[in-house]
Amino acid sequence: MSTLREYLLQKRDALLARREQARAAGYPAHEISARVTAEGRSGVRRIRIRQFQLISDSPADFAGYDLGPTSPESQLGVLGSCLTHIFLIKAAELQVPLDSLEVEVHGVVDPRGGLPEFPDVPVEVHGLRYTVTLSSPATPAELEHLHAEVERVCPVLNLLTRPQTISGTLVNTAALDAA
Repeated sequence: MSTLREYLLQKRDALLARREQARAAGYPAHEISARVTAEGRSGVRRIRIRQFQLISDSPADFAGYDLGPTSPESQLGVLGSCLTHIFLIKAAELQVPLDSLEVEVHGVVDPRGGLPEFPDVPVEVHGLRYTVTLSSPATPAELEHLHAEVERVCPVLNLLTRPQTISGTLVNTAALDAA
């Protein structure tokens, strides 16, 4: 049976090879994308990313069928997944042995957000916090360094904590069809 420590050895080899290719311009910057469609009768959101599909839905009390996580819940899952992956990458790079790793992410959603009578209630998930639970023979200093490195380079954590410019475009196909 393979252990997390054995996986980290494989991850380190892959990481070093990928970095070497990136240095040689073998991995140039590239665009990634996701496409989301709303299903007709259910309102379920089908998320398509490369060859994968995910479902996002609302709970029954919000006209959903509870067939998948809500968008805010998915965001917490994405943050947790990214933090976990970067912990694995950095543990492999820094040769910090890990026997187990779990990341739990929490946030607050307030349904009053966006209502005119509650102008100070945020519309976004807020109060984000995460807990990393791991088992490792590493020293506290090594684990602190590992954590600092994860926070320095985690793409989703940094996406959420650094200001971003997001542009949006609206295309009305009914208006195009009428023209």
